[in-house]
Amino acid sequence: MRSDTVKKGLQQAPHRSLWNALGVTKEEMEKPLVAVVSSYNEIVPGHMNLDKIAEAVKLGVAEAGGYPVLVPAIAVCDGIAMGHTGMKYSLVTRDLIADSTESVIQAHQFDAMVCIPNCDKNVPGLLMAAARLNIPTVFVSGGPMLPGHVQGKTTSLSSIFEAVGERTAGTLSEEGLEEFEEYGCPTCGSCSGMYTANSMNCLTEAIGMGLRGNGTIPAVYSARIRLAKHAGNQVMEMYRKNIRPRDIITERSIKNALTVDMALGCSTNTMLHLPAIAHEIGMELDMTLANEYSAKTPNLCHLAPAGHTYMDELDAAGGVYAVMNELSKLHLLDLDCMTVTGKTVGENIKNAVNRNPEVIRPVENPYSATGGLAVLTGNIAPEGGVVKQSAVAPEMLVHEGPARVFESEDDAIEAILGGKINPGDVVVIRYEGPKGGPGMREMLNPTSAIAGMGLGSTVALITDGRFSGASRGASIGHISPEAAVGGPIALIEEGDTIRVDIPGKALNVLVSDEVLGERRKNWKPRTPKITTGYLARYAAMVTSGSRGAVLQVPGQNS
Repeated sequence: MRSDTVKKGLQQAPHRSLWNALGVTKEEMEKPLVAVVSSYNEIVPGHMNLDKIAEAVKLGVAEAGGYPVLVPAIAVCDGIAMGHTGMKYSLVTRDLIADSTESVIQAHQFDAMVCIPNCDKNVPGLLMAAARLNIPTVFVSGGPMLPGHVQGKTTSLSSIFEAVGERTAGTLSEEGLEEFEEYGCPTCGSCSGMYTANSMNCLTEAIGMGLRGNGTIPAVYSARIRLAKHAGNQVMEMYRKNIRPRDIITERSIKNALTVDMALGCSTNTMLHLPAIAHEIGMELDMTLANEYSAKTPNLCHLAPAGHTYMDELDAAGGVYAVMNELSKLHLLDLDCMTVTGKTVGENIKNAVNRNPEVIRPVENPYSATGGLAVLTGNIAPEGGVVKQSAVAPEMLVHEGPARVFESEDDAIEAILGGKINPGDVVVIRYEGPKGGPGMREMLNPTSAIAGMGLGSTVALITDGRFSGASRGASIGHISPEAAVGGPIALIEEGDTIRVDIPGKALNVLVSDEVLGERRKNWKPRTPKITTGYLARYAAMVTSGSRGAVLQVPGQNS
């Protein structure tokens, strides 16, 4: 056992003394040491139930012959952090989570690990750590929130953000907004649409690192507790068979996840996180590969914000396995990939049934013949920008309009809520990228305000920042290179005509190369917004959004 390093031998007498101080018996010291890495806290609604999940996991581990030890991981609630300086600290936690988990597991020489994430950054952060550590690992999330019910309609968090725009536009009363506040988020769990947290929990299943139902069983269902016990059992089975994350997280399984991503209509943030996870196994995932997979993968699900179905309905319809079984009919998946079940993808999904063809469209009747995401390139985004094309109004798939340029999200919000944005405009928000933000803030406030004020079918938004999974509309993020490093988005001027062509995968400002060249001569780097603390270190080490915003040692090739 790896943990013998801290338990056995003459030199380990002091170590055993400390185990005794923890109340660990000699019998328990003979068992494999299993880290139960839980991001439980009392500030994130998606995590407030993780104490119960962790206890169930510990029971499962102990029942199967391991000694479980609870260790913490941090998490940020993107909803509460949204729209202020706190959002600078969201994406950056992904790497803190990976680094701190690596540190704790290596320092104490754990034999195996069960990861209990639930929200946006701790799912990919813990997947990155699992790939680095390469000890037997199973994931079990806290599960999605049930949808809310407001004014006779099923709702989710994005509905509430959009209600703010409606209130500003005068189309919703103060009492109506209060009703959204009261009933929009009715339970614990990750927000109820196909936002980033649920996207990543579903893709954890697709990669093979979570058991069936990991991404879809609602947080408040007792089935989630049973799943956690099974996860505890299964990590011990993996330990005995020596099945490790790098046996599961491979180039083939990452591509399976990319395929499922397209079918589900996942968050654009997956195009930050999948490359970062791939990076940990030595695979450089080119963001534009998404177009190749989108071209051959039908979009089978329209969950909120793209449509009016929610995670509990996806679960009832058969969940991720049912979606994967549909995709297998078109031979779009590598069915030989290993999973945490000890079986292949093909063995796992062969008996999955699609119980609701309206929630999970059969491959013969998809929402669209192409996938949910698209990567656009052009003279604004030579390295690409990402849009959730399945959540774009048909009339906005091709759009041309004047640039309305803002140097920060805050300035853009003020203009949108102040009624200064007109139908046809293209809102440009720059200097919000990984380095420029720093931290690459999500732009749910401006996209929701645009939608809530009735401009969603006439106004586009582009940014070197990113979007919440709850955003919808012609919102193109991750524009790379970013403005802070002199990317072309920094050269756009107020009134320039911008052309968005999502079917053509193109994003251009209709200005000659000569004019852009003259503007570049006059461009100067901006003084960093933050020069101390973690954000300053992050800005110095982070790479482009097109590379997943992974960190590198300064001086390495970017």
